[in-house]
Amino acid sequence: MHLSSDDLIFWQHGWFKLNETIVTTWGLMFLMAPGAWLITRKLTVEIKISRWQAALEIIVSGIKKQIEEVGLSQPEKYIGFIGTLFLFIATANIFTIFPVYEPPTGSLSTTTALALSVFIAVPFYGISECGLVAYLKTFAEPTIIMLPFNIVSELTHTLALAMRLFGNMMSGTMILGILLIITPLIFPMIMSALGLLIGMVQAYIFGVLATVYIAAAIGTHSPTKQQSTT
Repeated sequence: MHLSSDDLIFWQHGWFKLNETIVTTWGLMFLMAPGAWLITRKLTVEIKISRWQAALEIIVSGIKKQIEEVGLSQPEKYIGFIGTLFLFIATANIFTIFPVYEPPTGSLSTTTALALSVFIAVPFYGISECGLVAYLKTFAEPTIIMLPFNIVSELTHTLALAMRLFGNMMSGTMILGILLIITPLIFPMIMSALGLLIGMVQAYIFGVLATVYIAAAIGTHSPTKQQSTT
């Protein structure tokens, strides 16, 4: 039983290891990119649309609504990043119904990479929305004494995101592996379905937390919000 997809190594040369995490991650990207192109290449505004376009509109509308509910008034700016995070994590966990498949989100390296992308996106959107000076001032609010605490808070956000996703995905993999040894037929099927549900929930939570962190970085220092309050 492999506790993580990092443990299964297909090829190694020196320090480089081609493990299952790398293979499945790139496989998912190669699957999602052409899939997105195929679904969006024949979009129409007619009354009668394809099932794929209907499903796409439902997903996009749901993500946009969730971003607005968190507090970002222009979801079009952020849906590309947040939507991609959600869809990647969700797609990575859809295939857990197959016993031989181990999602890359069960690897600490993958969850760290996802968390680092959020870590980079937060100041990027904060600076683009508020400006460099206004964004940096938020670290010294309400007083300069809070500067080191606010910096540590930003770093712990990244760590918390990585460990939260890794812990939940790893625990599901471990439980499924144990049940495969004890009862190799009935319980693993139930746990696979439960793992699929957990994966969808974690994709949602990760996307919402990323949105919350971006909204917190923008905060009340956005020029548009300041004008609306005055």
